[in-house]
Parts: sequence; C-alpha cells; structure tokens
Amino acid sequence: MDPIPSSPTSEEPFSTNLNIPGSSSSSSSSSSSAASPSPSRYESQKRRDWNTFNQYLRNHRPPLALPQCSGAHVLEFLRYLDQFGKTKVHSHMCPFFGHPNPPAPCPCPLRQAWGSLDALIGRLRAAFEENGGRPESNPFGSRAVRLYLREVRELQSKARGISYEKKKRKKPPVLPPGDPPAGTT
Repeated sequence: MDPIPSSPTSEEPFSTNLNIPGSSSSSSSSSSSAASPSPSRYESQKRRDWNTFNQYLRNHRPPLALPQCSGAHVLEFLRYLDQFGKTKVHSHMCPFFGHPNPPAPCPCPLRQAWGSLDALIGRLRAAFEENGGRPESNPFGSRAVRLYLREVRELQSKARGISYEKKKRKKPPVLPPGDPPAGTT
C-alpha cells in the first residue's frame, strides 16, 4: 500500500487535526461562502477526515471502494496514522514506562493519542452514515474497532501513567419529600 501523496487534491483543501502529510491548512474563500453560513468546526473537521479516509482507500493497493471497506481496513488506516503521531508511548522495557513526564529522551515510538483516534472514529462514523452508509454496516462502529480503541486507551494509560477514567457528573442534591426548593419561601 502506498502512502497518501504529498500534494492535496482539489477536494481536500484542509488538513485534519491529525498530523498527516499531504494535507494543507489553508482554506480558500469563494463567493458562494458569503451566501451560505460556514460549517461548524466539527462539520469541517468531519469533512476533512472523511476526505482523508477516502484518499487512503484510493491509494490502497489494490484500491478499495467504500462498500468493500471493513473494520479490518479501518484498523489498517488507524495503524497507518500512527506514523504521524506526536504522543510518546513508552514500551514495557523503557525506564520511563508509567511516567507522564519523563526526565530524559527515549527511543520509544510516537503514536496517535487515544483521544484523537476516538474522536476521529466518532466523526468518521457520523460521516459514513451521512454519506449514505447504513448504520448496521458501518465499519467505523465494528466490534474490532471498538476493541482496538479500548486496547489503545489501556496501553497508553499504563505507558504514560495517565488515567482515562470517565468524569462522573455531579448529581443534583435530592430534596427530602415535603421540603420546598431553596428560595421559594
């Protein structure tokens, strides 16, 4: 499989938050953008991610059509993106394993951060369905992709000494029956 070419196509004028060569960060303003409201940051990012994934499929050897794409191809794409990552993930043998801020450099690889991959998959899941895909055949929501993301989260959590626990929402205090709410006396 060949990497994504280094020159952007006319349908990919934006880069994703993931550091991928071949994407530029400039945007062109056209006369039609004045008439319609510009898309939200999320919608723009989702479109860029969708275009990047489709470019990856076109450059795949042999080229893949979207209906042929499976969870295994999505995992291949995520592993491909790792080479452009900026997050140091320490191996078990590294003396800095489990340290969030190591005091010296080490040869451990740079990878895509779990949070970036998780957000990317969320946007691609939505884009797949918006572009005519059926939810039950969405390769971005496959069990293999969910398990891979969980594995990456656990590995990075241990390797970097950072907890990825979900934040718990504070529940509003429960008033005993018969007590009026504060400020209504």
